[in-house]
Amino acid sequence: MIFFAAASAADTIKKLPPQTWLKIGLAVLAFIAAIIVLRRVFKMNKLIMGVVVFVGGSVLFFSWVYNRSEPAFMTPIIEKVAPFFPSAGSYANKQQVAPKP
Repeated sequence: MIFFAAASAADTIKKLPPQTWLKIGLAVLAFIAAIIVLRRVFKMNKLIMGVVVFVGGSVLFFSWVYNRSEPAFMTPIIEKVAPFFPSAGSYANKQQVAPKP
């Protein structure tokens, strides 16, 4: 009796809004694109791949430090490193201080 009361999977799928289908389609396309990119990366020269990963990671890390937009798990590390680098609001804060005679 319980099986007849539950909605079938087809009924549930029919009730999904079009935005959900768009998000699912984009996720599938992103997954396929990632597989294609990874296959090409594995054929690449390892030194060049290492340099590209290092530069990309550095840009991402310093962007997090400058904008303070890091993920929550990186906050303890960024908190210790951030005082040594400029931040997005540091210039404006220095300009508001009255000059010393």
